[in-house]
Amino acid sequence: MLTEEQRTAAVASLLKSHETKIQGERPSEMFPDIEIEDSYAISSMVADKFVADGRKVIGHKIGLTSKAMQAASKIDEPDYGYIFDDLLLDDGACVPFENFCVPRVEPELTFILKEPLKGPNVGLVDVLRATEWVVPSIEIIDARVTEPRRIFDTVADNGAAAGLVLGGRPVRPEDVDLRWVGAIFYRNSGIEETGLAAGVLGHPAMAVAWLANKLAPFDVTLEPGHMMLSGSFTRPVWAKKGDTLHADFGPLGSVAVQFV
Repeated sequence: MLTEEQRTAAVASLLKSHETKIQGERPSEMFPDIEIEDSYAISSMVADKFVADGRKVIGHKIGLTSKAMQAASKIDEPDYGYIFDDLLLDDGACVPFENFCVPRVEPELTFILKEPLKGPNVGLVDVLRATEWVVPSIEIIDARVTEPRRIFDTVADNGAAAGLVLGGRPVRPEDVDLRWVGAIFYRNSGIEETGLAAGVLGHPAMAVAWLANKLAPFDVTLEPGHMMLSGSFTRPVWAKKGDTLHADFGPLGSVAVQFV
C-alpha cells in the first residue's frame, strides 16, 4: 500500500493533466508497489477535489465490462469511476478537441435509476426493477496518463471518464430485450465498429449489479436519479479534430458528438 504522501503525489499529477490536457506519468510507473486499493483511493481523492470545487457527482461509469474493451485495454476485470455534472453533453454537441489529451469514444447504454440499489447480492432483476430509463449514449474517454496503462492507472484516472452524450430514444427496461440492443458506430461516413449490448457481462444490467455489489463493503448506495453507464460493447474509436462520431442504435435511435 502507498503512503498518504505518495497518493497525494499521484493526485497532483492527475490534476495537472486535467488542467493542462497533457498526459502525465502513470501512477504504476511512479509507484511500482501500488495496489488496486490505492488506485480507488486516488480516484476518490481527485473526485473530492472536484466536488470541493463545485462539481456534482450525478452517477457512476462502469468500464471494461466487455471482452472487446478488455482486449483493447489489456485488462481483464471491470472498473468504475464517477460521472460529474459537467461531463454531461447534449446529443449532437460540438466539443473542442483541445479539451482532451487523446480522446476516444464508445457506444453504451446508460441506466437511470428510480430506486436505490445497494449490495451485496444485487442481481439482474433488482437492477431492472430499480431502473426508470435506459438511454442510448456515447461515452468520451480520455487517458490522462501515458501508455502502457495497467488496471491501477485506469482506476486512478477515474476510468478515463471525460464526457457522456445522451440521445436516441430512451426506453423502459421492460420494453426491450436489452441483450439484443445493437449499435453501428460511425466515424464521419465510415463504419468503425458494430456490437450487441449482450457483450457487456451477458446483459448490460449486470454491469450495474456488479457496481452495487462492488461498493457494498464501503456502505455506498447507488442513488435514485443517478446515471449508471454500463460499459462499451465495442472497441473504442479514436477521435480526431473535425470528426463526427455517430452511434446508430436502430429502433432506439441515434446519438452523435463532433470534435471541433
